[in-house]
Amino acid sequence: MTEYFQHPQALVESRNIGSGTRIWAFAHVLSNATIGADCNLCDHTFVENDVVIGDRVTVKCGVQIWDGLRIEDDVFIGPNATFSNDRYPRSRQHLSKYPTTTVRRCASIGANATILPGLTIGQYAMVGAGAVVTHSVPPYAVVVGNPARIVRYVSDTLAPPTVVSADTEEQRRNLTVRVEGVTLDRIGLIKDLRGNLSVRQVGSGLPFLPQRYFVVVDVPSKEVRGEHAHRKCKQLLICLHGSVSVVVDDTKNRQEFVLDSPELGLYIPPMIWGIQYKYSSDAALLVLASERYDASDYIRDYDVFLRERAVVSDGS
Repeated sequence: MTEYFQHPQALVESRNIGSGTRIWAFAHVLSNATIGADCNLCDHTFVENDVVIGDRVTVKCGVQIWDGLRIEDDVFIGPNATFSNDRYPRSRQHLSKYPTTTVRRCASIGANATILPGLTIGQYAMVGAGAVVTHSVPPYAVVVGNPARIVRYVSDTLAPPTVVSADTEEQRRNLTVRVEGVTLDRIGLIKDLRGNLSVRQVGSGLPFLPQRYFVVVDVPSKEVRGEHAHRKCKQLLICLHGSVSVVVDDTKNRQEFVLDSPELGLYIPPMIWGIQYKYSSDAALLVLASERYDASDYIRDYDVFLRERAVVSDGS
């Protein structure tokens, strides 16, 4: 029998409690719940039946973990955070099966946040205090507000990623790009009284022969695009007008770049996770691609990306 601490004032009906877990006063854990090792359930918490909680999870006071919740290792849930598991609740009417809400490893949910049912909170994501989360949160994203919106991304150490604008020659010279294969190049404008011209040719600012292009315009600043990697396709991103922030990630390093001039070109090779957000209202983002559109070339799930990157890195 595993050894865990149960406060005399706690009611624990489940036998599936990991070693070293501590369950404090006035907590109630129902019989079919599974709780991992070294967790900490504070006063006045409630855990329903169809619940799986991983190891080293902290659940602060006043939190209810309802049916359908899956909480992975090392998650922090702040006081009075609220999970819901029925989008259209009615008194005395129960779903035959509750939607699955998943909180991935190392994510943090702030005090008094509300999480709607059926969502996924990505690994290392941070939900701000009082946020109302109506859509799934990508890995490493920080969301705040009602409805919750992404305000920035973090690294796995919870420090902000490097943000680079490279809007001065000195900054460009001193720039170190840490994400594998990614480059940020500046090609100066050809200035003329009739207007300015930015040009790139293959071998001179254009790292491949494009097979297609697309332009992203009229994106509300609250929206996030990208959130995928390509298996084969190479891309060059140039913001023709306005500004947009681009996060690139090779699973070991993560950097954020601000594209705010047609002089700047961000090259993203295959097997790099890319995200675009913080579009200015007048932003026009040109994307040149080395391949024709192929839906099978996209990796849209970050966990799948991690697995495929590991295979590529191992050379298998």
